[in-house]
Amino acid sequence: MSDESYLESTWNSLLSRDPSLIRLAYAALDAASKKVVVDHLQKMCSEEGWHPEQVISAQVALNALIE
Repeated sequence: MSDESYLESTWNSLLSRDPSLIRLAYAALDAASKKVVVDHLQKMCSEEGWHPEQVISAQVALNALIE
């Protein structure tokens, strides 16, 4: 799998709104990547310019990761 395909697949899982899929994708990441993901999800929830559906997906992901 190419890096681009891996990234797309990982983000699709992280933004899937499926808590078990979100946690599985997150668990496969190294510590540095986990920090990047959480930081990005937080930006998606707090910054202007994201589509409302993206914001919902990001919030679901954050909720799944703190459960």
